[in-house]
Amino acid sequence: MSHRRTSLRRLNRYLRHSDRILASWDAFTEFNTDLDGWPFDEDAYGRRAAVRDSDTAAAFTSIRTDARQLLATARLQLQHLPPRLVRDSWPGQLSILEEALRRLHALDEQWRQTMAQLPEGAGPGTGAYDNALDEHHAECWSYLDDWACHGRAILDIQAATRRAGPQPKRPQLPAVKSRHGGYRATRR
Repeated sequence: MSHRRTSLRRLNRYLRHSDRILASWDAFTEFNTDLDGWPFDEDAYGRRAAVRDSDTAAAFTSIRTDARQLLATARLQLQHLPPRLVRDSWPGQLSILEEALRRLHALDEQWRQTMAQLPEGAGPGTGAYDNALDEHHAECWSYLDDWACHGRAILDIQAATRRAGPQPKRPQLPAVKSRHGGYRATRR
């Protein structure tokens, strides 16, 4: 149970952190684009977008290994919640999160292939590596943003599960009274 709590705390931390990253990005774009949304300086805009993408990817790292389990648990909890506690949006949000996770996994596999194709000696700090990593982060960003936008559903489902209280594993049967007033006949 403590691993689950830790995973939920990490998810909550990711949501808060991604909110701050997005707020910073929104503030940047407000002052660095014209009224139509076109950047005043495309290079500066691109560099700042790369920072947003990289920071969001780094924040997601803390929940990446637990994301699939978080989703599976939320799906299971959702099946057992009383209908009065279920929001109509939750199944769709979980589907969005599952698809985003699937896409992120595919992009990670693509990144591993890209790294294998980089020239020898191309590592962090070299143009070839950094450009490829920026491109990878840019491709991942919308799926990471899906987690930032819809990840709260997992926390909300967990909270609803706690409010619902323990669910009996078996139907409760009424207590059966003895027919013999407490006396049990024994066989000989």
